[in-house]
Amino acid sequence: MNPKVKGSICGIVAAVCYGTNPLGALPLYAQGIGPQSVLFYRFAVAALIMALIMAARRHSMAATARQLCLLLPLGVLFAVSSLTLFFSFHYLDAGVASTILFVYPVMVAVIMTVFFKERLTAATVVSIGLALCGIVLLSNGDGGKAVSAFGIVLVLVSSLSYAVYIVVVNRSSLRMSSFALTFYVLLGAVATVAAYAAISGNSLQWLHGAGQWAPALMLAVLPTIMSLVLMTVSVRLIGSTPTAIMGALEPLTAVVIGIGVFGEPFTVRLAVGIVLILVAVMLIIAGKSLSTRPLKAAIGFAGHMLHKVWLWK
Repeated sequence: MNPKVKGSICGIVAAVCYGTNPLGALPLYAQGIGPQSVLFYRFAVAALIMALIMAARRHSMAATARQLCLLLPLGVLFAVSSLTLFFSFHYLDAGVASTILFVYPVMVAVIMTVFFKERLTAATVVSIGLALCGIVLLSNGDGGKAVSAFGIVLVLVSSLSYAVYIVVVNRSSLRMSSFALTFYVLLGAVATVAAYAAISGNSLQWLHGAGQWAPALMLAVLPTIMSLVLMTVSVRLIGSTPTAIMGALEPLTAVVIGIGVFGEPFTVRLAVGIVLILVAVMLIIAGKSLSTRPLKAAIGFAGHMLHKVWLWK
């Protein structure tokens, strides 16, 4: 398979898998399990599954001290991103938090341009703009509610942590499989969440019965193992910025789950947001093969759709 096609497919599937977080997290929250406990079991079960898979396939788990010095901090970055996002929900509506979180593709693009001299193409700039517009439309925050400055800071820290994680995975000299890389990242994430729970005094809660272990297993497999492994493959094949932009499919997936599983209403605003995100993803997949004419058409289409939403408000 063409590397770009393979990388694009992996990026799309990784984003969709990550967007399934609500399917596992919400049932655990409803049973009184706190965010730090949910994340601990998510990472710990995922690490155990990864170890079993690698052992069954006789996949090497060897890592040098130099590699571990990079892999474990990557786990810290991923854990910090997850913790700050989960705790921001105490200060912001989930829709508002998801909207702010999606500045991470912009952060990735800026980091790559400033520190690694990566050239921003017209398709990348337009894709980022369309995706941001789409995410804003997916937000269900209450416009009359005061926005917490501390909540915004938490989400920005989450976004920056994830952006740095993606860039490091792309630019590091790590020569190991995506499975091994993900396994050690998960170990670092488990240690970080456990350390946070100990220092903060929020002791980890035990899970009981299939009603709690099933959602934890789902969180470990789809939004963790599948998402991390495929995201790593995508970053290596097509780069940090395109993979980050495809992350727009994460909140889109969450919205679809909310509508299909939790019975949330489907509005014109959501429909336009979904269309804009899909256009953004298709533009970034097309990439350099695009001429300025399709880009201008995409911009015109986006403006037309946003105008329609404004009239329907």
